[in-house]
Amino acid sequence: MRFAVLLCAEDTDYVKKIYGGYFGVFLRMLAEEGEIWDVFHVADGHFPDDLQIGLYDGYVITGSCNDAYGNDAWICELLSLLNKLDSMNKRILGICFGHQILARALGGKVARSHSGWDIGVRTINFSSSTKMPTTLSLIQCHRDEVHELPPEVEVLAWSDKTRVEVFRYRDHIMGVQGHPEYTKDILLHLIDRLLQRNLIEEPYAMEARASIEEMEADKEPWKELCTNFLKGRH
Repeated sequence: MRFAVLLCAEDTDYVKKIYGGYFGVFLRMLAEEGEIWDVFHVADGHFPDDLQIGLYDGYVITGSCNDAYGNDAWICELLSLLNKLDSMNKRILGICFGHQILARALGGKVARSHSGWDIGVRTINFSSSTKMPTTLSLIQCHRDEVHELPPEVEVLAWSDKTRVEVFRYRDHIMGVQGHPEYTKDILLHLIDRLLQRNLIEEPYAMEARASIEEMEADKEPWKELCTNFLKGRH
């Protein structure tokens, strides 16, 4: 099987050094023996062409510092690609920004969260229609969220803070608002970066760090959910 990661973020020096960039982080979670994985730096304008898009069994859209409701040229091109992939019934897994841009491509609305940043480890509640446990904890790092989805899109999970934590469209598109691919050290590194850029304040950073110490993210069930979905093993 062959998969493509549509990379929407710039790699930080730390993530490059420790994990080989965010592409490496996703490979750790999703790649299995015998598969081919490629990366397209879509935020830099590098997209698969029309001949390439048919080659892949599935696509993964990563997180980003950009807003999914923005109209940067690459975001508009990404929306156009996602509509094309949807019409081809290609499997697409969106994480954080990826989750939000998929919601927008399907006709939903994305905006700033009314309650501000969500950074740390949070409990996610699953719908009884899924085969998932009732709750799972997940690493979060976002301040935008999906506000509305078209009626044919099913919300599979929510949290006290975010109404749409996981959604599914038919059997080929799924979005996850949190970061199943993150490790604690990646999140701690991002908290420091957000502080340096004055995007969050020290008291909030301390609260976020405390939640990372207090709760463990349920990495394995999330990995299983994402991998099984992407590879059609429902």
